[in-house]
Amino acid sequence: MDDSPQTTSLPLDKIEALRNDISDLFVVFDTTLDQPHPGHVRFRGRFLQDTAVCFDDLRARFERQGFTPMIRHEEERIALIAMPVVFDPPASQWWINLVLFIATILSTLYVGATYETGDPAVALRHLWLGWEFSLSLMLILGAHELGHYFAARYHKVPVSLPYFIPMPTQFSLIGTMGAFIRLKAPVKNRRALLDVGVAGPLAGMVFALPILWYGLATSPVGPLPAGGYLLEGNSILYALSKIAIFGRMLPAGGMDVSLNQIAWAGWVGLLVTGLNLIPVGQLDGGHVAYVLFGQKARQIFWPVIVSLGLLVIFTGTFMWVIWILLLMTFGQVHAEPLDDVTPLDDKRRLIAIFALILFVLVFIPVPFQIILP
Repeated sequence: MDDSPQTTSLPLDKIEALRNDISDLFVVFDTTLDQPHPGHVRFRGRFLQDTAVCFDDLRARFERQGFTPMIRHEEERIALIAMPVVFDPPASQWWINLVLFIATILSTLYVGATYETGDPAVALRHLWLGWEFSLSLMLILGAHELGHYFAARYHKVPVSLPYFIPMPTQFSLIGTMGAFIRLKAPVKNRRALLDVGVAGPLAGMVFALPILWYGLATSPVGPLPAGGYLLEGNSILYALSKIAIFGRMLPAGGMDVSLNQIAWAGWVGLLVTGLNLIPVGQLDGGHVAYVLFGQKARQIFWPVIVSLGLLVIFTGTFMWVIWILLLMTFGQVHAEPLDDVTPLDDKRRLIAIFALILFVLVFIPVPFQIILP
């Protein structure tokens, strides 16, 4: 302990027992009570073993004394911080996930049927007509969220089942606002954070690309409508897919591909992946940015906000106003792992870089354009 007297409500016997218990893993140079926050204990020193190898054992020893460890760089030393909490979250109420899942199926069926018939009233009576869109999109979204879920379970992070978000067609062209899972405790280290963050987009793309390519290959090419119509935006990957399948860039020369339900679902899959990979906050892309750049990832926030603002100004895409508001509210805080010292291994570093490249390939700057007659 520090030599100076300290007044604290911390159980000193537990702190001393903890310090002795970790002596074969961590050499303590000094101990500070109520740092960095009241109720916390900061040990500074050096590890005797690789943190990637010993962290689970270290955590078990901390939890025996009622603490959870955090590892941080502090100047030229390592700070091993004891948080006065042991994460033991309650089980999820699975019926909520089930109700939202069924509601999202119905919502996407409605959108698909409306897309097929062009008449919302007819679509409401014949929901089954939208099965191709609903099945395709739910496969993409389901794979995305289950990628997160199983990666979290692999790393022993308590996590909720996916929450799907239905959205009526008058407010959404895709029948849903996507889905999310909720981590109930921090992940172990940057390697685990990357695995959990990137597993969703990669799993989703495994389904989105074949669905998109099959949908495009079975969609007709014809003259652009004479009246007003909605034109979907291009990402680099979407444009390349059309060139590969049709041998030319579309739309061009008054011709365009008329997306069927499956192709539309594949396009939506690219859109959702691009949105999730925006490299800020607790989005999947934010996790990727944090594991690569650490605290410097926070510097990406304002350039992203400014870029989205410029898209609003120069393209009139109102959707980005909503995203700016969401990111301003929820996107300034990154998910930090318990062990922020263990670096990425080379394989994961390459995967993280690939994820940023994937963001560039699938991001759609202007998702929708309304073409007037």
